[in-house]
Amino acid sequence: MGHPREEARTRHPRHERRGEARLPAVAATLAAMALYVLLPQNLLFAPRYVLPALELLLLVPLVVVNPRRMTRQTRISRVLSLALVAVIAASNLVALGILVHDLVSAGVQNGDSLLVAALQVWLTNIIVFGLAYWELDRGGPVSRTQVPREELPLADFRFSQDENHDTVQEVADGSSITTDWVPTLTDYLYVSVTNSTAFSPTDTMPLSARVKLMMGVQSIAALLTSLLVIARAVSILH
Repeated sequence: MGHPREEARTRHPRHERRGEARLPAVAATLAAMALYVLLPQNLLFAPRYVLPALELLLLVPLVVVNPRRMTRQTRISRVLSLALVAVIAASNLVALGILVHDLVSAGVQNGDSLLVAALQVWLTNIIVFGLAYWELDRGGPVSRTQVPREELPLADFRFSQDENHDTVQEVADGSSITTDWVPTLTDYLYVSVTNSTAFSPTDTMPLSARVKLMMGVQSIAALLTSLLVIARAVSILH
């Protein structure tokens, strides 16, 4: 009789799963688009609906390729998915730059709208970096569930599940070795939230240079938003 952990991997091999659900990623992308559309006009460097329309054009073919479960990937779909994240990230960082510039150099008095705008930029920062980590780690969401583990690219993150196999039984039973666990969008959004609030890694460690750089950029953007922008807006209110 085989070991229960080996039997679990045999019954549920990760690379035969249906794939990660498409809906959460679509919802996160649409939320980021909505937050951008609702920004004040002075924070937009292009007509209000140009970038959201471009992002929607990039999103539609991705949904067509994997409408419910993410099991298929082509070179074109991979480029489109990365381009979508890049457009959202670039537009939000530009909006943050304009917001900080206006607060420092101009006599802005509309503090309440600045608070709302700062919150929008901060939330978009969390969403877009969560999507970026999700798209990059171990080759992306399709690879993580459809490619045998030994063929996956090197991991960009080390999650706690990746090192829980030698802990107490009830924790070890949920480890990567036991269940062939792989992270989903929720896990990467959590990493993004903690990095935007603690300004550093918490329980999930960055491994690759590119992710360390991205987490550094995210932390700086979050720091500017939460300390400089919100503090300035509060001072205007008073």
